[in-house]
Amino acid sequence: MFQRVSGDGRRHVDEENPYWISFSDIMAGLLVIFILASVVFIIQLQKRRLDVEQAIRELSEANKNRADLLDEIKKKLEERGILVEVSDNKTVLRIPDEYLFFETRSYRIPPDKQAPVAAIGNTLHSALRQGIKDGRHQFLDTIFVEGHTDSRPARTLELGNWGLSANRAIQVWRFWTEEGADSNGLATLLNFEGKFLFSISGYAATRRLREPDDTEEKQRKNRRIDLRFTVRQPVIEQYQGVLDVFDN
Repeated sequence: MFQRVSGDGRRHVDEENPYWISFSDIMAGLLVIFILASVVFIIQLQKRRLDVEQAIRELSEANKNRADLLDEIKKKLEERGILVEVSDNKTVLRIPDEYLFFETRSYRIPPDKQAPVAAIGNTLHSALRQGIKDGRHQFLDTIFVEGHTDSRPARTLELGNWGLSANRAIQVWRFWTEEGADSNGLATLLNFEGKFLFSISGYAATRRLREPDDTEEKQRKNRRIDLRFTVRQPVIEQYQGVLDVFDN
């Protein structure tokens, strides 16, 4: 019960507010709990923020190493008189059609294009080997040899344009690893997880450079090979942890 002091100094029991002290204690306790919970939340959020910042730094470093590697390959090829393109925000090494193009509905490398294709493969191998020595390979996940077609349907071929584009990529890969001067060096390269670095993909006419490709020149540019360099990504849990803090 609450006691009050009157003017004559005597204490009186305030029977109208018998629970005042208990309510005050409860409010004070809740305030303490709220403050402690806030401190814990801030600490957790700060830790998750550090995790995300670390993931961003790793991804930025990986992207920079990829860009440097592509620029290095491009420069070395320029020294050999081969002018390739680095595109898609410095993720793709594109072989221009003057160094490699495919005849309509064909996946054979023209004989007069085999020399520059071999030079590209050897330069790629040399740069990647140097990257392994420098430790830069730890940022690479996969290098896709991508085959593409123009928009005209290849109905007479098995699997149509999908099969045609994949076969174009396979033909270049086989030339580099079986017929060229590479001696299977590219085929033995591994990524940061110890898995094979190269892979093959075909996109048919789904990623054309020229649209609409209504002329022979545009169609020839779409019948191409791209080399797409992908880097390892931060573990998704590093981001999920931030959401978990808010959910809890």
